[in-house]
Amino acid sequence: MANTHIETKVLQEGYKPENGQPRILPIYQSTTYQYESSEFLGQLFDLTADGHMYTRISNPTTACVEQKLAAMEGGVGAMLTSSGQAASLMAVFNIASAGDNIVSSSTIYGGTLNLFAVTMKRMGIETRFITPEMSAEEMDALFDDRTRLVFGETIANPALTVLDIEAYAELAHRHGVPLIVDNTFATPVLCRPFEFGADIVTHSTTKYLDGHASVVGGCIIDSGNFNWNNGKYPELCEPDESYHGVRYTEQFGKAAYITKARVQLMRDFGCTPNPIGMFLLNNNIESLAVRMDRHCENALKVAQMLEADERISWVNYPMLPSNPDHALAKKYLPKGASGVVSFGVKGGREAATRFMDSLKMAAIVVHVADARTSVLHPASTTHRQLTDQQLVDAGIGPDLVRMSVGIEHIDDIIADIKQALDQIGG
Repeated sequence: MANTHIETKVLQEGYKPENGQPRILPIYQSTTYQYESSEFLGQLFDLTADGHMYTRISNPTTACVEQKLAAMEGGVGAMLTSSGQAASLMAVFNIASAGDNIVSSSTIYGGTLNLFAVTMKRMGIETRFITPEMSAEEMDALFDDRTRLVFGETIANPALTVLDIEAYAELAHRHGVPLIVDNTFATPVLCRPFEFGADIVTHSTTKYLDGHASVVGGCIIDSGNFNWNNGKYPELCEPDESYHGVRYTEQFGKAAYITKARVQLMRDFGCTPNPIGMFLLNNNIESLAVRMDRHCENALKVAQMLEADERISWVNYPMLPSNPDHALAKKYLPKGASGVVSFGVKGGREAATRFMDSLKMAAIVVHVADARTSVLHPASTTHRQLTDQQLVDAGIGPDLVRMSVGIEHIDDIIADIKQALDQIGG
């Protein structure tokens, strides 16, 4: 069946058993594969035959999950990685080298910001950040002939700003570069960035896609829509001597980008996912659509409750009419804006800490986006490596509490929040 809904894709895409085969995706827990001839193996290494060379590069279990994720986002191919950070690194490094630069939204996950601003800087790749107050002219001034891409997050972590995907895509394409969008918080259930002009999508599959805090992973998905033959990307168009002179755009067409990422970067970096982990990820993706419905429903009710409580100084959730990104949320996220809500407790950092310590059901964990409600204070944990100015640019204040609203009964979640607020007075 063509053009099925996302609720069907999470269950039916990827692994498709044939007559007499297992109903559930098998785990191919093998590092290597056997071949009938050395000639065929040589063809695999020449990239002229389909098959698996070595599990560091590809694996049958992993490949089925990749096919599912590509179908969910509407792309031509996907590559799973060992973590979301690995996906961000390889998505950029696939088309950027020393001496190049990239343009990124400043309101992105602290780990990604640190990857771009510190680690990739050591690799010779400069990151130029778009801050919220920049004019169109100032954004255009960030680009030059060594700019390779634009990067942003559909829903920023933890600032929860909503990316104007169409505007960023227009900006990127006007300068002849692709737009890469991290779609972790939205998932393809809530938003599919390719439909708004994005070219590459990344995920930390550790978050909602897994949804149970059980498997760390990441993914890169290629739309197949960007024209790499525009003179800016010789690594995709000129011969790759490490594969006997293959030209990726010539041999793999729309899948040139994702093929190069796999056979070159995954081969060399080895950020390989574990087949057992990918089996678990596949199982958990099957409930993604129903989980996201409940996450969004519960988060909105929590945000509304917090907004009405005088002990809360501010609430940030894109689906609230008072939110500055509410119009963007209605455009890009009509089904909801995930289960993550951020807010400030009156009394600042000390009050926020006492509130978190007083919660009985919600857990303090360095994680977000699983089935159970959790909280975190980003300024002192996940984003503590950032400078004060970087924290401001990322939309993070000292009083910010990030709550990942789970799928428990909403009455129990709200009761836990209220009793914790009662403990700090006010």
